[in-house]
Amino acid sequence: MRTFLIDTDTASDDAVALIMALRHPEVRVAAITVVAGNVPLEQATRNAIYTAELCGSDVPVYAGAGEPLLRRAEHATWFHGADGLGDQNYPPPKSCSRREHATDAIIGTVAKHPGLTLVTLGPLTNVALAIVREPSLVKNVARCVVMGGNPCCEGNVTPAAEYNIWVDPEAAQMVLTSGMAIDLVGWQLCRGDAKVNAEEIATIRKLDTKLAHFAIDCNRVAMQANQTQTGEIGIALPDPVAMAVALDPSVATQSSVHHVAVETASELTRGMTVVDRLNVANDARNRGLWSEMAHNREPSVRVVWSIDVPLWKRMLSAALA
Repeated sequence: MRTFLIDTDTASDDAVALIMALRHPEVRVAAITVVAGNVPLEQATRNAIYTAELCGSDVPVYAGAGEPLLRRAEHATWFHGADGLGDQNYPPPKSCSRREHATDAIIGTVAKHPGLTLVTLGPLTNVALAIVREPSLVKNVARCVVMGGNPCCEGNVTPAAEYNIWVDPEAAQMVLTSGMAIDLVGWQLCRGDAKVNAEEIATIRKLDTKLAHFAIDCNRVAMQANQTQTGEIGIALPDPVAMAVALDPSVATQSSVHHVAVETASELTRGMTVVDRLNVANDARNRGLWSEMAHNREPSVRVVWSIDVPLWKRMLSAALA
């Protein structure tokens, strides 16, 4: 059994990603930690517990940072609905979150399970705080799969940035330059053929399980918001795509390791994930931050450029059956 630790700002696509992990036969989710992002912290925590209970899981859930390191909280209820789950009026969960703060839970869980896989589905505030408090965490996480960023493409919250990174760019910069072994799964990988189209939605409905119906229903608002933003008809699921990569690395069909930095100073490009795709940082002509990064450490962020779409969709269906 592989051990996972999942950090999430639980809304509609996060919930589906949690189902994929909690239902996987070869994965034990040791803890779920929650950060404010798509919805405020209390709602995100409630959504995480509710989703775990749907799966019949009693995994411990810990609430963490209610706002970014240096900035005000910015939520995405316009995309996911006021409750983050498509405003379907789901009942409150039966249980509560644990008293321990998510930062302490991350540190403690990694210490107890060195070599685990960390999957992040929201802003990186909790993880950044944990690294500051316990730097050894970087080497004790065998693999960190980050759903975030827009490597070499347009953003989804500004033209330059993807939402998770934009919300707390300072935290993202800390994590992506920490030296941790990271797989960066950008939001663009859920678009085009990777989205769940109308025919596939009908096929999932025909599974006729509570999880299948939940996965479609809680994404109703997100589906409409995605069509408004991109013109694409279907459900875009960036967090489940990232979870698929975490569960089965072969889902990533093309990837490469680079230095990656996050813009924190400019309002024009705030949260932009800047990838040294041609590895020019090692060129002696470069100066400043990139030269410093190349000199002080090896690149540690594996950027995923393409995925096996049929495999990812088979994994989704298997989790919901």
